[in-house]
Amino acid sequence: MTVEGVRVADIYQLIYSSRPFGFDEAMLNGILVKARRNNARDGITGALVCRHDLFLQLLEGNRDAVEGVFARIMGDDRHADVTQHYGGASAERMFPDWAMRDDPARSWMWSPAQVADGAVARASRDELLGVFARLAAEPV
Repeated sequence: MTVEGVRVADIYQLIYSSRPFGFDEAMLNGILVKARRNNARDGITGALVCRHDLFLQLLEGNRDAVEGVFARIMGDDRHADVTQHYGGASAERMFPDWAMRDDPARSWMWSPAQVADGAVARASRDELLGVFARLAAEPV
């Protein structure tokens, strides 16, 4: 079976976090416009949780394409303290219809104080995947 030209068995998911540098709506909109265009072209889907103190993103697609996007993010000066938390195969996409869904951090996610105290860094793979599974289940 294929999804957007990628066999389901070949779907690779990567979760990273970073601290936004110079965060404002214009910067976020610029990231989203470019990500949606490039991700649609490259068969990548995912979601970006964003607020003034946190970017938390799940990327999914062909491993080489996902790792290429992540390499560009690591070199992007709008991101500070980029940390990969998870990378692995998945049986299915969480966001098959989204070249890049964007969401603000919800009240059920970490507070700014918890983020500053390292909660994201301490989160397990299952906790991080759970954040995105919960987002995927929410209506847009």
